[in-house]
Amino acid sequence: MARQKFDGVIEAVRYTPDGKIEFVRAYERRGGAFSDRVLIDRQRLIEKLQSGKRFVTGERRVLWAGSFEVGKPVKLMGKNGSQVVTTTDQAERDLLEDVPIL
Repeated sequence: MARQKFDGVIEAVRYTPDGKIEFVRAYERRGGAFSDRVLIDRQRLIEKLQSGKRFVTGERRVLWAGSFEVGKPVKLMGKNGSQVVTTTDQAERDLLEDVPIL
């Protein structure tokens, strides 16, 4: 089975009262390994997605080092000023399905 290529794994999210992502808790690829948990705010996440970085939802497998249970790919939809970060095909607001809320 081929390994999936991704640059980060989002394991938790916090939304603002108006429904936008405030920040995500994630692991980022650093060469051949992954970082410890990092917090990425919405603007930085959008910048990373615009630059071609690929993020997925998921969680780290316990005692398996850099192995993850991978969920859905994270997409950036919409135009500048009205972009949404989502895992669905049709979204009107930020939504990361099946990701625990902080």
